[in-house]
This record gives sequence, C-alpha cells and structure tokens, in this order.
Amino acid sequence: MKNSKDDGRRPSASFVVGAVALLFLIIGYQAALFIHKASVARIIANHDAPDTVYLNDPSPKKQGIDVQEIRHSRHSAAAQSIRRANSPRRYESFKFNPNTVSVDDLMRLGFSEKQAQSIDNYRRKGGRFRRKSDFARSYVVADSVFKRLEEYIDIPLIDINKADSATFETLPGIGKFFAAKMVSYRSELGGYSYKEQLMDIWHFDEEKYEGLKDLITLSPPEPFQLWTLPESRLASHPYIGKEAAHGIVLYRENTARDGWSVRSLVEAGVLDPDQGSKLERCRIAPPPAEDNDRANAPD
Repeated sequence: MKNSKDDGRRPSASFVVGAVALLFLIIGYQAALFIHKASVARIIANHDAPDTVYLNDPSPKKQGIDVQEIRHSRHSAAAQSIRRANSPRRYESFKFNPNTVSVDDLMRLGFSEKQAQSIDNYRRKGGRFRRKSDFARSYVVADSVFKRLEEYIDIPLIDINKADSATFETLPGIGKFFAAKMVSYRSELGGYSYKEQLMDIWHFDEEKYEGLKDLITLSPPEPFQLWTLPESRLASHPYIGKEAAHGIVLYRENTARDGWSVRSLVEAGVLDPDQGSKLERCRIAPPPAEDNDRANAPD
C-alpha cells in the first residue's frame, strides 16, 4: 500500500487561518475587558478625587496676589451610572426623610440604583410618604431593609401654626378647600392653641381629624390679649363675638383686676359655657399688673 502525503495530517490552510482569527478575537476580547475595567476604575477614582482644572483669572491682582480659581469637573449622567453599577456596595444607616432623600443617599442606605430611581420616580409623580408604614408598603422596600431602617426614618410633622395651604394639601383628606380654611381660621384665632381646634372648621369632622392628627404638631401661638384688646378686636375672635366682646369690656371696667379669668367671665354670664370652655384652652396673656398702670398714670 502506498503512503499518502496526508498521513502526517498537517492542518489545512483554512484551519490555520481560523485558529489565528480565533486567537486574535480572544486577545481583542480580553483587551476590551481590560480597557473597560480601567475606564470604570478611572471614573470611580475621578468621583473620589475629581480632575482639577486651573483657570488664570485675567482680572487685576487682588492685594498683590495672582488669583487662581479652581473648578472641579462634573461627571456626566453616564459616568455616574457606571460608577454606581461598579462601585462596591457598602450599606449605611443614618437618619433620612424618604420624601427628600437623594438617590445617592438611598443607595448608601442599601437600595440598588434601580430601586432608588423607582422611589424617586414615585415622588416626582406626586407621591408622598406620610408615615413610616407608607414607606414599608413600597414594593421596592424589602421587609428586612425596612426593619433595619425603621428607626432612622425621620418624617417631620406639619406645624399647623406655620404651614401654608400647599403643605396642608399633603395631609390625607385635605384638598384645596380645607387647606385654605385651615389657614384662614388660624388667622381668625391668632394661631391654633390646640390641635382639636381644626374641628371648629365647617365639615372638618372627627373622622377627618383622626386621619391626620398623628401627622401634625403646633408651635405655641402668640398669647391672645383678652384683657387689653379693644372691643372691635375682641368681637372678631371666633369664640367671642360682638355681644360678648361688649360684655368683656364692661366687665374689665367694673371688676377688680385680681378676679379676671375666663372662668369668671362664664360665671358672670358674659360668655356662655361652650364659648368659655373653648376660650379657656387658648393661650391667653395674663391681665396687666395694676402697679404698671399706676406707674404709667399721669401725676
């Protein structure tokens, strides 16, 4: 039998070309991975220590010293996304308001970028976390994460003596009508003295109050000057009115000052019991001292 020239099984030219091409492909892929990792590392490094650009100030020297302004380069959204995706995850726990906390800080708290963006999108569409339980119900907040963060959630209460109508509208069951009424009634009272005064507002019932009472607080109002205001000003108070205001002025003119009190006005028939019980809970300035009047009296 004759020996064939192919007995050595030497690879064909097409096989060699294919093998070389595959080798270059592998090398190219590895090089691309290396460049990508290097680029990512550079972006992350720049975030921790941004490039610095020095700009000579062409303006005249200030106090004989050349002025140099330093400006730090700001990274693009794409670079920020790459940094977030490739930076090591380090969870932290700190106080935060879920209605205002930034996406970056949400990620520091342990949320992925996608989860943090979802929370931010909810807020941008008008969503609001009124209570800690609202945050727990968000579909991106796992039970384990909420359990870790619950004590750090800090949602400020709304001060009904400082809030504007737009802030009142964020409360459950409060639209534009009630928000405006809450502001105007506060003005009539001279400031809320206790939270239940909201139920004086027309159609502001107990059910509505119960739905928001844990979301509000109040700072002390200015004391109501019951014992010094003129009759016209007294008459404008919701708990007094025109007839009682006239009676208060007469009472002040004809009664010893050491006996002045809201209770004494009720006992004298100047205020009815319902008016008196409400006014008694208000922050009222004490009667002026008689000694001051004598000191200020003309000789």
